[in-house]
Amino acid sequence: MKITSRFTIAVHTLLAIYVLGNKYKMTSDFIASSVNVNPVVIRRTLSSLKAAGIIDVKAGSGGALPAKDAEDITLYDIYTAVDCVDGDLFNFHENPNPECPVGKNIHAVLDSHLSDAQAALENELKSVTLADLTEQLNI
Repeated sequence: MKITSRFTIAVHTLLAIYVLGNKYKMTSDFIASSVNVNPVVIRRTLSSLKAAGIIDVKAGSGGALPAKDAEDITLYDIYTAVDCVDGDLFNFHENPNPECPVGKNIHAVLDSHLSDAQAALENELKSVTLADLTEQLNI
């Protein structure tokens, strides 16, 4: 299962807002030209980020503005704001055969490892802030 591109589009969008927002009006058209997607995709992204309290959006063509400091936004905040994964990261197949020695034990041997892997990913995302990424851009 892949994490949808909504996550990377949201990160790109936020970096544009935080890095370029003092020079340019951050409209969906402007951001879409940077991300190279349709402005409708950016408008949906902005809506999710606004609902999460990460940005503010001015009505009309007022553009998007930061609502929080970049140091206070983690990749995990963005990941959850844009709902790029529904529930567990790993989708387990339904109804393994309880009569099979593997099928009846597959959850017992695999579930905790998959849960640990998802926790590791989420912990990594929690450790990186938007400010960290803006520094890495070297602009």
